[in-house]
Amino acid sequence: MSEGLRERKKRQTRQRISDVAIGLFVAHGFDNVTIAEVAAAAEVSVNTVYNYFQAKEDLVLPPEEASPQRLADIVRERRPGQSAADAILARLRQEVRGRERRLGLSEGFGRVLEMMRAAPTLTARLEQLAHQMIAELADQLVQETGATPGDPLPRAVAWQLGSLHSMVLSEIGSRTAAGQRPGAIAAKVLELIDAVEELMGKRLLGYAVREE
Repeated sequence: MSEGLRERKKRQTRQRISDVAIGLFVAHGFDNVTIAEVAAAAEVSVNTVYNYFQAKEDLVLPPEEASPQRLADIVRERRPGQSAADAILARLRQEVRGRERRLGLSEGFGRVLEMMRAAPTLTARLEQLAHQMIAELADQLVQETGATPGDPLPRAVAWQLGSLHSMVLSEIGSRTAAGQRPGAIAAKVLELIDAVEELMGKRLLGYAVREE
């Protein structure tokens, strides 16, 4: 279904508010900019900002890009014959090759990363998000495998795969902070993913294969 005029205008307004906000945060610091200032710069009302973003942190970490369900959704959407690990490995490779914004592989992300690291509320939210992703993935694996409540295996698998996801983001962050370009970073991150996959045992790589 094609996007209607109303939906397109809403998407454009949301994107403009986000772009303006991030520009202000990078220039002045996340904690030094108010929602009212974002609204004024974007030429919208404060209520309009809150209609699109429930919290100030959402302007930098929008829920659709920084969702606790991210890893669980990847596993939930995997194709028949694919394991949980295979699905997450494949998605990460796809996103790295595509230099996707959600991974921080876009041009100019270095200044955004610097701003985020200087904001305690954003770093705390990222840490909380990582734990939430693992918990949601563990719940998804329990549901799919029919594991008993006391079975540690789904949680252990979720922690392994969640750690890979965190490692990829950390690698991108450190190389971005060092001034490397997205293309060079992507190449090194793909090497990292390959190395981690080689270390994974058969039990992990073959866990929770979706039935044909």
